[in-house]
Amino acid sequence: MEDAHFTETEKSKTCEVKCENDAHCFFFFDVRGIMHREFVPPGQTVNQEFYLEVLRQMRENVRRKRPELWRSGDWFLHHDNAPTHTALSVTRYLASLGWTVVPHPPYSPDLASCDFFLFPTMKKTLKGKRFATMEEVKTALQEALNNIKLQQFQRCFTQSEKKIGQVYRLQWGVF
Repeated sequence: MEDAHFTETEKSKTCEVKCENDAHCFFFFDVRGIMHREFVPPGQTVNQEFYLEVLRQMRENVRRKRPELWRSGDWFLHHDNAPTHTALSVTRYLASLGWTVVPHPPYSPDLASCDFFLFPTMKKTLKGKRFATMEEVKTALQEALNNIKLQQFQRCFTQSEKKIGQVYRLQWGVF
């Protein structure tokens, strides 16, 4: 049986975890914690069609888990500039829903909250562990997520706002 090792790949607010056997997971979170996680079936290509389905599932979870945000529409999506995130079909879908998408400046991986918050936090829990099956990886990831405290998510967003504001002021003189 092949071992799965926890490694990281770059994403933001929309986060992706990659294991050596090529399984992926997207995470969507806010100041109150994880709103949606989506494990990608082995062999599935993560393209714009797949990402649209992930967004549809996430939308449903926002409706169920954060009904006050759903009703008010007072929330935003921040994901990086990966081709699946910037595809025309994805952009049109998000616009049709009226979602506010925070633009991610090019060459700014330090703004990806998954890179400066979520992945390092989860790695502390998972460091040095080996997994024999994908189910073990999923269970370990869920346990790591469950151990992240509300205050940590809130601090992440405070830091993210500061970082994004600094970049926008420097690049465009706004924010």
